[in-house]
This record gives sequence, structure tokens and C-alpha cells, in this order.
Amino acid sequence: MSRPKLSPGVVTGEDYKTLVNWCKSEGFALPAVNVTSTSTMNAALEAAAKTKSDIIIQLSGGGAQFFAGAGIENTLSAQVAGAVSAARHADTVAKHYGICVVMHTDHANRGLLPWVDGMIAEGEKNFAATGKPLFSSHMIDLSEESIEDNLAECAKRLPRMAAIGMSLEIELGITGGEEDGVGQDLDKIDNDRLYTQPEHVVQSYQELAHLGHFSIAAAFGNVHGVYKPGNVKLRPIILKNAQDLGEKELNVGERPFDFVFHGGSGSEKTDLEAAIGYGAFKVNIDTDTQFAYSKGAGAYVSENPRAFLYQIDPDTDEPYKKKYDPRKWSRQGEISMCDRLLESFEIFGAAGNSLAS
Repeated sequence: MSRPKLSPGVVTGEDYKTLVNWCKSEGFALPAVNVTSTSTMNAALEAAAKTKSDIIIQLSGGGAQFFAGAGIENTLSAQVAGAVSAARHADTVAKHYGICVVMHTDHANRGLLPWVDGMIAEGEKNFAATGKPLFSSHMIDLSEESIEDNLAECAKRLPRMAAIGMSLEIELGITGGEEDGVGQDLDKIDNDRLYTQPEHVVQSYQELAHLGHFSIAAAFGNVHGVYKPGNVKLRPIILKNAQDLGEKELNVGERPFDFVFHGGSGSEKTDLEAAIGYGAFKVNIDTDTQFAYSKGAGAYVSENPRAFLYQIDPDTDEPYKKKYDPRKWSRQGEISMCDRLLESFEIFGAAGNSLAS
């Protein structure tokens, strides 16, 4: 496949699908980075620009509310407002980094469906005004429900999203652990539910593909967060089994499913490479990047402890304004997060593969 060319900035519609197909054809995946502020978003954009890679930036419901401001009551309208603000920030600055950006929202269970509906409505308004939605895609995670209910709720929303050039991410099978308040205790999940059934993947395609583009977070033992080795066994072969069954039953070509890998933090390189080879174009790494940002900021505070106790040192009369300036310590968080992301771009094979021109 010859390298397509896209304009830098947030990609939606056919451009988004082109990017997904490019990842799969070339055998690499994009890091999906959860952000909660302009600072964390800028760090993610910086890392993508440094590696000449495209990137997926996403927000949870809680992350969107924090983006709007913790001083605002945590309500549906605040979560929608924060998501809109983040999308507009990305649209404004992403093109200056010279890479393509997928703007996405993360796990939305049944309680967060009104949040998704509110964002779709805002996307429709933006599409009417500009010809583009605010986001590239949204996720609906009803993996705890029956597959019939899961797909029915997705089918209600996908036509509206497709009409404005958006994609949908669904979850089949349960990703253990918790992602910003959404998820289940690993010890309380039946082991079989941690592994998606290939038949359910085919069923999702049969019920949704004619309505619009969608991707699948298929569970193959994934767990949010970093977990002790041996606690969960990843089985990326499940993705291959699903692709093989899809090729056999759907007659729509090779590797018909666009998979995403949730819970990528702490995963072994061999499991990452296998999942990517079986059609995973997106890998979530929220836990690692959160730690990296905090580690960088924390190290700066540890190196300059008195600057965070006094404006002027009582013993030496040294003014500390240049050290406690929030830009100083937050920038160290950004640098540390950026450095951690550089590793992921290399491991996922994304470095140097940007379609921005």
C-alpha cells in the first residue's frame, strides 16, 4: 500500500478510516493516550511530533470533567463541556505539531451513555457549522451487559455518528480492572468473560457494519493498570481466531476487524507485537503515561523542596519565583511523559509512519 497523504490536525470520516487501514497494512499501532489537561495533551502531541507519528488522544468522563475544571460540579453538562473544550484545543493546536490526531473518548458504560449522547449532539452542531465533527470517535462500553443489549445500544447511535463522519468503538468481553471509575474487580469476573468469543465479533460486524465504521475492543485477558506477572494471561491469539472466522463467514477480505488493545500498560512486547499483527491498530497506555508525568513533576519538587515552602528563602533571602512557577514543574511532567511515549511509538512500530503532509 502506497503511503496516503493527509492534512495535519484532527482526522475524521474517510481520513480516519485511511489512517486505520494504513496502520493495519503496515503492521503498526498508534498509542492511545488519556489526557486530563492541556498540559498532558501537549505532551502527547510533542511526543508524536518528535517521532513523526500520528497519535490517538482520548478522554474518560472523569478526565473530561477535570478538563472543564475541578471547581465545576461534576455533572453531565460539565463532562460534555470539558470534552468539547479538549476537542477544540486539539483542533486548534494539533496542526502546528505537523501530525494527524485521532480525538476519541474512552469507556462509557450505561451510566455514561447520556455523556456520549451529549457529545454526539455537540458534534452535530459543529458539523453543521464547519463540516467536521468535534471528535473522530466515541467508545461505548457495555461489555458487562448481554451482547444483544450491547449491540442494540450501539446500533442506536452509530447511524448518527456515521452521518457526521464519526466512528464508534465497542467492547466485547470485559477488560479487567478500572479505568477512571469504569470497570470491574478482577477477582469478581468469571475468567471466561475476560476472553471475547470470536462468534460475538462476527455477530457485531453483521449487526453494525452496514450502519457505519466501528472498531472493537476485544478482550483477550487485558487488565487496566499495571498488574503482577502471572495474574492474568494474555491470549492475543483470540484476535487471530476472530479474524480467521470473519474471513470465512463474512467474505469481506483479510482481517476484516479493526481491533484495539485496552490495558496496554505493563504488557510484554511479544504480546503487543502479536496483537498488532492480528489487526490491533490502537493500544491504550494510560497508566504508564500518568506515572511518567507525575514522576517528572515530583522529581522537580524533590530537587527544589524549599521553593515549594517559601516564596523567599528565610535563611538566604533567595527569591524562588522562577522555581515555583507552575510552568517549571508542569513542564518537567510533560518532558517525562513525552520521553515515556517515545518508547511506545518505537515498540508499536509507529515512529516515522505519520500520514501528515
